[in-house]
Amino acid sequence: MARVVIDEGFCKGCGLCTDVCPTRILMLDPHRITPKGYHPAICTDEEKCTGCCSCALMCPDCAITVER
Repeated sequence: MARVVIDEGFCKGCGLCTDVCPTRILMLDPHRITPKGYHPAICTDEEKCTGCCSCALMCPDCAITVER
């Protein structure tokens, strides 16, 4: 099982990670806003994460780390 770690200090809520996730477990959190004014990405179900790292590779701000 893999774990997706998102550093909200770097996440700008661009949504690229949500588009590329093959299992569709990433989404932008509509209920929270970071101090910089963005809706951060969140992982909705870590048990479904395959550890493919597509989200981390796509993130332009290096805000995502996938731990296996």
